[in-house]
Amino acid sequence: MNFDFSEDQKFIQEQARNFLASECDTARVRQTLEGEQAYDQALWQQIVELGWPATAISEDQGGLGLGYLELCVIAEELGRVVAPVPFIASVYLATEAIKLAADKAQQDTWLPQLAAGEWIGCLATQESAGALTTENLNTTVTDGSLSGKKTAVLHGEVADKAVVLAAEDGQPALYLVDLTAAGVTRKALTSIDPTLPLAELSFDQAPCEKLASSADTVAILSTLFDRAAVLLSFEQIGGCDAALNMGKEYTMGRYAFGRQVASFQAIKHKFADMFVATELARSNAYYGAWALSADDVELPLAAATARVSAIDAYYESSKENIQAHGGMGFTWEFDCHLYYRRAQALSLILGGNPQWKELLVERLLRIKAA
Repeated sequence: MNFDFSEDQKFIQEQARNFLASECDTARVRQTLEGEQAYDQALWQQIVELGWPATAISEDQGGLGLGYLELCVIAEELGRVVAPVPFIASVYLATEAIKLAADKAQQDTWLPQLAAGEWIGCLATQESAGALTTENLNTTVTDGSLSGKKTAVLHGEVADKAVVLAAEDGQPALYLVDLTAAGVTRKALTSIDPTLPLAELSFDQAPCEKLASSADTVAILSTLFDRAAVLLSFEQIGGCDAALNMGKEYTMGRYAFGRQVASFQAIKHKFADMFVATELARSNAYYGAWALSADDVELPLAAATARVSAIDAYYESSKENIQAHGGMGFTWEFDCHLYYRRAQALSLILGGNPQWKELLVERLLRIKAA
């Protein structure tokens, strides 16, 4: 496959990088990390004004009508600066859930509002540790009222509405819930990365609206997670690049025994391994971007491949960046931990690496048997 982004898409990426470099430095990220704010509301408003949440929403539904490739390059730049905004929850998850699970009338109502940033969305599916299945789904809907509990909901504490997985008469479906309505309570959860906060949502006969697509809910969630996996892989390779450059700049400016630390072979090998892992992840992310933008049948395989390699690459790059900084890399004052925290947090969204590795094997075996 010969794939690359167009000049227009690269221009969008350049503009996004310039904007975030000027508006989202690590001091701003730390305001959220240290609990001064739940998320960077001012930065989020700027992002909304730039139209980024509307990137992959069609023009007739209030969006920019660009596409997933443009969203991928924006995602990479958001990951590069570990942006403390609810972009993943609202754009990759809630927006895509409505695009997949809602009928035309519902899409025409909710997508323009999401595109305009009128409310922040989130996705609530998980109820316990382990893989999500219809058998361990305990959240239920009766006569239009939702009851149950969801855990580890990304940006659930600050979102205005949630797309919630629940069962009605034993059949799973997705429901849109106003989180400010009666019957909804929220509890913040401790997260390794406070810039990607998690919450527990409890529902006690909360009013809800069923997303009325005729498609199978299990198939919808599978496609939703595949799309999000590709977009997350771009955030992860942006973080990989940043961690690699941070470590390189630090070791080039430090001296030991009269030589640059970066000149020592052991350090060179670390950076070589980081670079190789990042480029492998980038190649797989590009494969995923192509499959996503083309709505190709290879998307499930491409998404799983991108997800696995991006998780591995970001973990290794963020970890080795700390090592390259020596003892200083473990301190709060240095920024290495921002990327290590984000790498760990992103690896758990949509399910962890073991789950995606199993999924990748299953999909490869399915192709082989076809």
